[in-house]
Amino acid sequence: MESRATDYTGRIAPGRPDIAFPGKKIAIFVNGCFWHRCPICNPSFPKTNLDFWTEKFNKNVARDKKKREDLEELGWKVLTIWECESKKELETQIERIKQLL
Repeated sequence: MESRATDYTGRIAPGRPDIAFPGKKIAIFVNGCFWHRCPICNPSFPKTNLDFWTEKFNKNVARDKKKREDLEELGWKVLTIWECESKKELETQIERIKQLL
């Protein structure tokens, strides 16, 4: 079963962010560095089957970009927090969220 971010009323946020505040139109994605190809830590590629992984990662990145663009077109504020940021700079990420609220 796929999880969906909902507010306390059960409304589903467009783009299925990890955390959503639909009433304030705020969407937060918490992206794993490996699967979503973090621009901060630039994770390595698997050593085998490079064509498969390149296509897979490119699709993930394109989907992430489309979700962000779609939400922004609807007037949502979108924040992406990368896995590496949450591990090293948790307080900074909390402040980023507070600024949106």
